[in-house]
Amino acid sequence: MSTRRPIAPLPDLLVSQIAAGEVVERPASVLKELVENAIDAQAGALEIRLEKGGIQRILVSDDGGGIPRDELPLALTRHATSKIRNLDELEAVASMGFRGEALAAISSVAQVTLSSRTAQDEHAWQIDGPAAPAQPASGSYGTSVDVRQLFSQVPARRKFLRAEQTEYAHCLETLQRIALAHPHIAFRLFHNDRPQRQWRATHSTQRIVDVLGEEFCEQSLPIEVQHGLISLQGRIIRPTAARPRDDRQYLYVNGRYVKDRSVAHAIRQAYADVLHGDRQPAYVLFLEVDPATVDVNVHPAKHEIRLRDGGAVYRFVLHALQQALAQSTSAGATSASIDPSQHSAPGFPSAPATSAPPLPVPSAPAGTDFPAYRSQASMPLHTPRPSGDWKQLYQPLETPVSSALTSVEPRPIPSSDDAFPLGMALGQLHGIYILAQNRQGLILVDMHAAHERIMYERLKEAMNSRELPRQELLVPVVFNASEKEVALVEEHADTLEALGLSLRPAGPASLAVRAVPALLAQGDIEALAHAVLSDLDRVGSSLLLENNRNELLATMACHSAVRANRRLTLEEMNALLRQMENTPRADQCNHGRPTWFQWTLNDLDKCFLRGQ
Repeated sequence: MSTRRPIAPLPDLLVSQIAAGEVVERPASVLKELVENAIDAQAGALEIRLEKGGIQRILVSDDGGGIPRDELPLALTRHATSKIRNLDELEAVASMGFRGEALAAISSVAQVTLSSRTAQDEHAWQIDGPAAPAQPASGSYGTSVDVRQLFSQVPARRKFLRAEQTEYAHCLETLQRIALAHPHIAFRLFHNDRPQRQWRATHSTQRIVDVLGEEFCEQSLPIEVQHGLISLQGRIIRPTAARPRDDRQYLYVNGRYVKDRSVAHAIRQAYADVLHGDRQPAYVLFLEVDPATVDVNVHPAKHEIRLRDGGAVYRFVLHALQQALAQSTSAGATSASIDPSQHSAPGFPSAPATSAPPLPVPSAPAGTDFPAYRSQASMPLHTPRPSGDWKQLYQPLETPVSSALTSVEPRPIPSSDDAFPLGMALGQLHGIYILAQNRQGLILVDMHAAHERIMYERLKEAMNSRELPRQELLVPVVFNASEKEVALVEEHADTLEALGLSLRPAGPASLAVRAVPALLAQGDIEALAHAVLSDLDRVGSSLLLENNRNELLATMACHSAVRANRRLTLEEMNALLRQMENTPRADQCNHGRPTWFQWTLNDLDKCFLRGQ
């Protein structure tokens, strides 16, 4: 039987090495802390030098305010910082760092040389480790931190580091994340004494181009929304240019790169019915909120945050992105480029390549009678013949939907091919596609996919314009519930009623469902109630009801949309084009597939080698 060990305080070095395990994971973690310190020092330019992916050396030099000679040893001491002084400042952190742990943690697992020079110093001062005295050194104004042989004193940690190129890739990604949020700072990166990246001080849009490339900006939409003390800026990818991976998702809260599940979920919800399959949105978003409403002291790495009113932030982000995606429809085009070298004979490609230049928001052209324009936009495409299953589910909106497709007497169509963004129809191809010409060139429309989106948006609008219909249950559904769920029902009683869900406590640990939304009456009511309460607990509103409702509406729209091999007249084709111009998210069908392509005259000239 082993002898009991007495309780004893750990040595300072061991304490620092344990703490370093939370702060210093790999070279990229060290680089992040050093660069953030430089930003807090009001640096205007940074130079970063890496060797062996940062394993052998990480050197960060800045032109900031510098550190006085007598404070250099304190900079390498645990819990010593110039960034906060009391609890009030901790609860409203405005700097990138604030813990006073990073340099101490790094110096416990690597060899650290710190040199600095302030505007009052005649020369720089340097220390090699926390216990070494300050020595005169050469150097310009600012601070330089040289970290060598990471984890050399902790072999168990060093053996878990990856290959040089892998660690360098992590360092580069870390630097890109920081550079995107601080375009006013210039960055230079060297790896093994070879220049790798140089980003000059500029504005936000140009920095996005410098880091992510021109293609990202060409295929993305700008976001700029402000409401009171909260604002959202940045760029989000067009749905047609979404990526198969989630490697270009940059979210910043008050200039700090974070991973917040609630905001990330809001972004996914905004793209819910415009992305195809498992495609992932790309974005660079800067969310600004009152620092007092954000808790950044959740994890030592500071990647996680806690928002005081996460539900309000969630709804703000969701609404802002939905509006941007909806308004982009008439302005965004799907373009397919033609490369003659890839075809044995001239032909069209089968997939989009890049986004075309923005088209204007549709409006009645000059000299055109407005009633005539409206009649073309509302002309019927066909008489919907819904199947019995979904018609029974959708009884409350049967009349408005059918009246929206009431026959209208055709009016003369403008002959100009540049009167509308999607142009004028030329004919139908194989009973599936519509060929049209506009000022830019040729447009090809999948008529079923386009009409499906039109019908879907009409159904959603009709549903949102009235009180959500609900169905009373003959026999209430009673189920066991946690105390937290019972409390949520009492707290959000009005919200639940507005959603069409009548929930009441049936005891100290049970709930009774007495009414549900009519569209969802055939589902698992108990599971529905649990999921709705989970939504209320997380974001203060229910997403499940809207998601399930929209899935049903999408099915209805698909069934009611014009089918392939149905011959349309030119008037009907033009009516469809006009409706597309006035429908949100008309670039994609409900399943995220593109609804139309644009070929410019230059694309067509290249196909036929004109001018070459």
